[in-house]
Amino acid sequence: MSAKSSAPAETRGSDPTRSVLERLGRARVVPVVVVDDAEQGLGVARALDDGGLPVAEVTFRTSGARAAIEAITAEHPGMLVGAGTVVNPRQVDQAVAAGATFLVSPGLSAPVVRAAQEAGVPILPGVATASDIMAALDLGITTVKLFPAGVVGGPGAIKALSGPFGQVTFVPTGGVSAANLPDYLGLPSVLAVGGSWMVDQKLVAAGDWAEMTRRTAEAVAVATDLPEGA
Repeated sequence: MSAKSSAPAETRGSDPTRSVLERLGRARVVPVVVVDDAEQGLGVARALDDGGLPVAEVTFRTSGARAAIEAITAEHPGMLVGAGTVVNPRQVDQAVAAGATFLVSPGLSAPVVRAAQEAGVPILPGVATASDIMAALDLGITTVKLFPAGVVGGPGAIKALSGPFGQVTFVPTGGVSAANLPDYLGLPSVLAVGGSWMVDQKLVAAGDWAEMTRRTAEAVAVATDLPEGA
C-alpha cells in the first residue's frame, strides 16, 4: 500500500479496513486494556469474551503488551485484537507482527499513519481539534479517535465537529464511562467508544475476572439496547 496514494485509506486495501471498522461498529465498545504480561492479557480476554465483548485494544504502555497480544490472538482467534498507544513506526511493526488487526494512537503522526497504511492495518489516530481532523483527512483517514474526549468537550464537541466534517466518524476515548456511554453512542457520527472502566487496572491486578465480566456484560447490554444514532 503506497503512502503516496491520494485515495482514502478506507478504499486503499479497503476490505480488511472495512471489515475491522464494521466489527468495531457492531461491538460499539472497545475495551482499552493495560496488562503487564501474557497471563494477565489472557485473563482479561477471557473475561471480555465471557461478557459478550470479543474486542480488546491492548495498549503499548507496558513491556508485556506485545506478548499479551500474541497470547490473546493465539488462544482467542475470533477476538478482534488491536494495539493502542502506538506512537512511532517501530511500534506499528511490533504490533502487526504480534497479530494486532487494528492500531490506535493518542495523537496524529503522519509517519505512524503511513507505516500502518503500508502494513495494511487500519489505524485510528487521535484528534482533538478541527485542524487535527483536516490533517487526518489529508492522510486518507475518515475514522478517528477523539482524545481525550472528556477534556476536549465530550458529546458536545463531537456534535460541533460533525457539522463541517460530516464524512468523519469518531471513536471517543478518555473520560467515557458506564454513566455517559449512552450520550456518546446516541450520536450518529460515533462508530464506537473506547473505555477502560470494565477492565480497570485494579481489577486486572486483583485478578477479579468475575467483576470484569459483569461490567462488560453491563456495557454490552447498554450498547445493544441503545439504537444507533438515537
